[in-house]
Amino acid sequence: MNYYWHDLVGNLGVTMIVLAYLGLQIGRLDSRSLTYSLANGAGAALILVSLYFNFNLSSFLIEIVWLIVSIVGIVLNLRRR
Repeated sequence: MNYYWHDLVGNLGVTMIVLAYLGLQIGRLDSRSLTYSLANGAGAALILVSLYFNFNLSSFLIEIVWLIVSIVGIVLNLRRR
């Protein structure tokens, strides 16, 4: 198995999303916080970079939705300020 730079980028994205979810579950992050939305959005974007090189339609679709939902969360958070 070959491991390329884009695989590392995708794995960093997965790590960001999982850590954000863990933070939510253990009460360290609020689901409406800017940090939570930014971590999810950045994670989805990094996974999309890796999918550019190793395309998978199902993964691509869920990451696009994940990114859109994160952007909505970011916008709503910034409007509340």
